[in-house]
Amino acid sequence: MMTQVTLMNMVFGVTKVDNYKTDLYPMQTSSLIETLRTIPWFLDLKPQQIEALAGISSIVHYKEGTAIFCEGDRVDNIYIILSGQIGVDMAVPSRGIVRITTAEPLDIIGWSKLTPVVRQRTASTIALKDSTLLVLNGDELNRLCEEDPRLGYVIMRRVANVVASNLLTIKLQLMDLILQSSSETDVKTR
Repeated sequence: MMTQVTLMNMVFGVTKVDNYKTDLYPMQTSSLIETLRTIPWFLDLKPQQIEALAGISSIVHYKEGTAIFCEGDRVDNIYIILSGQIGVDMAVPSRGIVRITTAEPLDIIGWSKLTPVVRQRTASTIALKDSTLLVLNGDELNRLCEEDPRLGYVIMRRVANVVASNLLTIKLQLMDLILQSSSETDVKTR
């Protein structure tokens, strides 16, 4: 069933994403379909699955310095970076805001919307350069995945790869922090 929001996205794009105002760009479903076909995440999908994704997607442009979403916000959308660069930051007690990673073209942010547990953003994101993102309505994507198990499998397999990659990155960062901490302790004890 097509919602009013889905219809508006198909025709006009989005004016407000996760409560942040963005540039409005008229969208044509055919150009969204072409964009979706170029994204490796969706290469295994059938044409009708791509069309269904186009119906819940928009292309949004963010100017450098614009917040995309903030830690603690309600989880709504999933984003795939088409161009630009996005900083992913977390508030760390006694350290302030810490950059966890920098997302580049074809990276995904906001993927936790696809998990049943997370209901708030666990990090903040900001455009480090003028950036173009594909925005997928998270609720509608969950609905599509439930209605079409093959689509759901492909999407969740991709999300599992992202989660595994993020865990590896975090493991390496943690090892680096431990090594730095032990080096500082060695210097203090000498």
